[in-house]
Amino acid sequence: MENKKKSRELSEDLRTKIVEKYHQSQGYKSFSRDLHVPLSTVRNIIKKFTTYGTLANLPGRGQKRKIDKRLQRRIVRMVDKQPHSTSKHIQAVLQTQGATVSARTIHRHLNEMKHYGRRARRTPLLTQKHKKARLEFAKMYLRKPKSFWVNVLWPDETKVELFGKAHHSTVYRRRNEANEEKNTVPTVKHGGGSKMFWGCFAASGTGCLDCVQGIMKSEDYQKILGHNVGPSVRKLGLHQRSWVFQQDNDPKHTSKSTQKWLKTKCWKVLKWPAISLNLNPIEHLWRDLKIAVGRRPPSNLRDLEQFANEEWSEIPVERSNKLVDGYRKRLISVIFSKGCATKY
Repeated sequence: MENKKKSRELSEDLRTKIVEKYHQSQGYKSFSRDLHVPLSTVRNIIKKFTTYGTLANLPGRGQKRKIDKRLQRRIVRMVDKQPHSTSKHIQAVLQTQGATVSARTIHRHLNEMKHYGRRARRTPLLTQKHKKARLEFAKMYLRKPKSFWVNVLWPDETKVELFGKAHHSTVYRRRNEANEEKNTVPTVKHGGGSKMFWGCFAASGTGCLDCVQGIMKSEDYQKILGHNVGPSVRKLGLHQRSWVFQQDNDPKHTSKSTQKWLKTKCWKVLKWPAISLNLNPIEHLWRDLKIAVGRRPPSNLRDLEQFANEEWSEIPVERSNKLVDGYRKRLISVIFSKGCATKY
């Protein structure tokens, strides 16, 4: 036996024609036949119009909502207070309060209220001490003019893997073709080997990039600075007397021997708050570098070092300038978040 098809709702134009014929005192059967509409439907439309004076759908049609506006606001308050709450957890809490609602219904209502389930961002663990230091740094340097940030040298270290995650890309495929070789990305344990690089940049472009041999200690760090900072400052055209050196609080950066070595150089060092990677704009250039190297891609560590040097020198000056030019926005976001993690 064939399934009975669900009848379609009549359009508003067709309903209007029925009412017009009704006003012309035509019989129900005649305009039911003329408009190809069942007689029972004609009667219902005329009855509705004479009773309510409208052809639009009346409110209250369909199944009643299990969650009213008040309960919906209560659910939203729960997730605003505890964003990690699951739909099943909320369901259990509501059940203890006498409201029986499915987890799927809760999820749907949260979406209606613009609350969507998303994977939580991974951010550094910040203590109150860290937040206070970040907030003080942002407030202290917020009013610094653009000329100050243009004269800052931003150095850092990063590890570039031979088969790193930055090499992954989206593939367009059909269903059940996920494991075909052309749709996969080969992986190797521990990234297949890696190279550690020290690099720096300023608003005027990228400076030197140096490959670190082995595990970097304080003495190795000092040698790298001695070989690369001076040439980078001259290459980037920083003012010899007023340029500022930035470095994070890595142990080899803050060791007694490194601090003593820096004093002999008479460099002006920017005091940096702990655990503040997102305050250093060079992190964006490291990402650009890893993506560019991964597109080539290198087949061995020698190629990796060569490609990294080539791609580093190809980063546009406009990219560096834009990162430094928008630095004030980073500080504002830190102040707005009261020292917590930001989008940068």
